[in-house]
Amino acid sequence: MKVTREEILHIANLADLNIEEKEVDKYLENLQNILNFANIVNNAPVDGLDVTIGANEAKNVFRKDEIIRFEDTESLLQNAESTEQNMFKIPKVIN
Repeated sequence: MKVTREEILHIANLADLNIEEKEVDKYLENLQNILNFANIVNNAPVDGLDVTIGANEAKNVFRKDEIIRFEDTESLLQNAESTEQNMFKIPKVIN
């Protein structure tokens, strides 16, 4: 697949990138190299290979959730800048 200057400029516009005219050739070369490599990977011979997910058989280890009541909330809250109803009070982060 061959990439044109117009396609590079269109992609830059879609991505809201401000690239200078002198940079277009470098972007064109880099994108072309990436697409060439992807083409090589897509055409790699894989017939007769076993499907593998990873080199080892690691699995997630889940534990049962346990509720443990913590009684010493005063020591937890002593370094808080602000507290309210025995909880940390933080500034609003979402409008």
